[in-house]
Amino acid sequence: MPRAPRTPLQRAVGLLSRREHSRHELRRKLVQRGEEAEAVDQALDRLEQSGLQDERRFAESLLRQRVASGYGPRYIAAELATHQLPDALISQVLEAVEVDWQDQAADLVSRRFPQGLQDPSDRRRAAALLQRRGFDGETSRRAISAVQ
Repeated sequence: MPRAPRTPLQRAVGLLSRREHSRHELRRKLVQRGEEAEAVDQALDRLEQSGLQDERRFAESLLRQRVASGYGPRYIAAELATHQLPDALISQVLEAVEVDWQDQAADLVSRRFPQGLQDPSDRRRAAALLQRRGFDGETSRRAISAVQ
């Protein structure tokens, strides 16, 4: 016996049962799967009102994942912005997190350069790594000095 087609709401709940999603991400996925945009927007409104989809919770979840993977605040902010989250929310979430970005950067350099930073080329490579990972110049300089 064939199953009844799933509604946009059911599909969205299924996606949210696996991990947190931003509203923008859910909308994109559902529309790509052939759901009508208006029906998707109504389903997402219901999810937001019921608390099953929450932009702050999504932002905090993504932030925790990226911090655990060794990313810095600039990278994380840029990634959150791709989900069309408001700048104010991104700032609030980054300010609320209790991370010592200096220690985070130094830890990343220590892991990637276990032999230490022996010469200028190692220091340049470490600085480039930290920049790609979203750490600012001052944090990078201090982290590199701490690891040498």
